[in-house]
Amino acid sequence: MATPTQTLTQTATLFNQDLALRLIGEIEGLEERKASVDEGVNIAWLLFGASLVFFMQAGFAMLESGTVRTWNVTSILFKNTMDGVLSAALFWMCGWGFSYGTSNAETSFIGAGQFFLISASPSDTNLVSGGPDHAGWLFQWAFAATAATIVSGAVAERCRLGAYFVYTILLIAIIYPVVVHWGWSSCGWASAFNDGSKDCFKFGQLGVIDFAGSGVVHMTGGFSALAGSVMLGPRRGRLTGEDSPAELATGYRFEKGVADDQFNPHSIPQQALGVFILWFGWYGFNCVSTLAITGGAGAVAAKVAATTTMGAAMGGLGALIFNRILVAFKKRTTAYDISTLLNGILGGLVSITAGCAVVEPWAAVVIGIVGGMTYVGASAMLKGLEIDDPLDAFPVHGACGIWGVISVGIFANSQNVYRAYGTSLLRDGKYLDGFYDQADGGNQFDVQLLFALCVALWSFSASFITFYILSKLNLLRVSAADEERGLDAAEGMGAAYEMKQIMEKAFPEKNVASSSSSSSSSSLKKNKEAKEVKESV
Repeated sequence: MATPTQTLTQTATLFNQDLALRLIGEIEGLEERKASVDEGVNIAWLLFGASLVFFMQAGFAMLESGTVRTWNVTSILFKNTMDGVLSAALFWMCGWGFSYGTSNAETSFIGAGQFFLISASPSDTNLVSGGPDHAGWLFQWAFAATAATIVSGAVAERCRLGAYFVYTILLIAIIYPVVVHWGWSSCGWASAFNDGSKDCFKFGQLGVIDFAGSGVVHMTGGFSALAGSVMLGPRRGRLTGEDSPAELATGYRFEKGVADDQFNPHSIPQQALGVFILWFGWYGFNCVSTLAITGGAGAVAAKVAATTTMGAAMGGLGALIFNRILVAFKKRTTAYDISTLLNGILGGLVSITAGCAVVEPWAAVVIGIVGGMTYVGASAMLKGLEIDDPLDAFPVHGACGIWGVISVGIFANSQNVYRAYGTSLLRDGKYLDGFYDQADGGNQFDVQLLFALCVALWSFSASFITFYILSKLNLLRVSAADEERGLDAAEGMGAAYEMKQIMEKAFPEKNVASSSSSSSSSSLKKNKEAKEVKESV
């Protein structure tokens, strides 16, 4: 179809040429201004999304600090904050370059180029065209920070601060960027955006569909978290089965008979607030992964918002119902657990993240319910294996991430794929459906499954090697004494709560200070008497 400019050009010979040429100039000027406005709106859209995703760090901080015990709160908040600091520095230095960098050294395995954001813009002299790349970097950095924060919850309450710095640096600088390159770059071996224009290997015709990162972000963080949990072993007294797999793998043996309820979350309100913040930020995570809002992208973002909402709600419902069934089967009295509901919501969100743009709302309901059940099952599995994951990071992000990636191969349909990806997934005039057979004899389910397995293998093995080396160097786990008194004190960070003041306000009839002083004086007196008796003997 001819454009308005072409039509006017063709009719210029029939009418006044001067008038026609002026009209052509006006139309071309309008088209340029529209393109400039569209570009500015899309940049604003990315900045808005990056802000929402980064705000999720506040959600993680509330969730994790509410889940750990009071004497470890400052430590976990410090690590959460450092996730943002370290991820920004490292993603600027090399994370972006290994993820999306383009140069002659780029391969299907890892990117190369644009380190330190040098030459990140198409033109160094065009400030407008330089915007999308910098906005894209900000958006992707927020994702990288999320992947790092997932791990901190799994290793909480017993990981050395130095070990935290080492694994976080390696995760953000190498482990995570490699997976990003595989699934989202223009040269990755599994990327839907690898159109064959570069000399890059690609598996299958269509590539993986992981719209907002069930695999790229959540599986990477989840399986790295699993490796950390296995190598660190359980917290003292948390899991006490004799010759448990975790104890055999780590060499740690803990006393028996310690009540499990001492590890319950110390603040349910903080947990709930954290999950609501994460749910809110997830709309930036998923909806803004359209990377644009103009044209048909706005309609896609709206659909993503709907499927994301259904995935979250049904994840919570599925987890609650499935847990209720398990509790009834085990004949326990407590049937409804707020932590299960909250983590089920997160599991549903992780599950819908891969296919949020390419499935229908009814499919999002199914994906969310199965995601919630997957979380409950994976959490029970870890307890059975006596692997201690304080935040259930692997069940939520790792297990539900696998389900999210695979579910695309079951529920995606060609109409939604066309709307979300345009012509980038058009191969030989065809789009995919769930289980759609491609010309090469494979199908989309195979691609999704292979990508999930590769991400799991890479993330777990690379992280396991890192934690294993730290363990052998005796740099991974804090001492038993430091673990018992809490990392806040052991790391010299100071307590998050003034427990003495809290006790005085809660029990005004008891003088906590005088009681403590009296107890101390009594102890000193007994020690002095014992010393005198010993000397007389």
